[in-house]
Amino acid sequence: MKLNRGDAGFFGRPSFISRASWRRLQAIAIAFLLLLPIGANPARAVTKPASGASTAHVYLLRGVLNIFSLGLDDIAAKLQAQGIPVTVANFASWSSLADEAAAEYKSGTLKTIILVGHSSGATALPDMVAKLDRLGAPVKLAIGLDSVFRTSLSGRVGRYINFYIANGAGTPVEKNKQFEGTLENVNVQDVPGVGHISIDKNQIMQQKVISAIDAVVFGRSVPASGAQKPRRPGEASAVRPGTASTAAVR
Repeated sequence: MKLNRGDAGFFGRPSFISRASWRRLQAIAIAFLLLLPIGANPARAVTKPASGASTAHVYLLRGVLNIFSLGLDDIAAKLQAQGIPVTVANFASWSSLADEAAAEYKSGTLKTIILVGHSSGATALPDMVAKLDRLGAPVKLAIGLDSVFRTSLSGRVGRYINFYIANGAGTPVEKNKQFEGTLENVNVQDVPGVGHISIDKNQIMQQKVISAIDAVVFGRSVPASGAQKPRRPGEASAVRPGTASTAAVR
């Protein structure tokens, strides 16, 4: 049986099928194609955020030039995939972001404030922590990635982790008498491939940041920042609230 070439082609009518029957077949085919993407594209499925994620917010502060802190975008994307709201901005926006976070905290829509900063973004974190505390919106977790200037920490923060490269540009964070919380200065100079420009892009460091955030948002248990290896004799066994610790990560 031969096809009529004048009627052939995509949606063309073979000569052995009547026009009425062909129209019905076309209608069925078009309806099927319209329905297909709804059930065949799971990437478009909407997932409900996990408990606690929707009332948390992570603010990620880039350094002086945004082009050198693009690893924060990767971290943000991974957090968003877990249903955690994020904001990525230049460090110069820290004050206005603090106002925004405090307003949402007081309204009750935001319950868990988390800060992450790289380079100058890490240097700005103590100022943002102090301002949020003055505004009545304490920070649950703050993570600095190689702050480039020696900074002093005041105000309330549940946990402050300062990852720095001791043999590079990074410096420890100090605490003053007005500080309440836990401060950890963690030397990461021995992490493979880590450097001031790459610390935010390093996969090991990204996982440390995300694990610390997940522990706060989802209540997941994670080891202490500097506890990758067994402690050496003389090393502190625990960090108490209101104290500071210095550790090395390899």
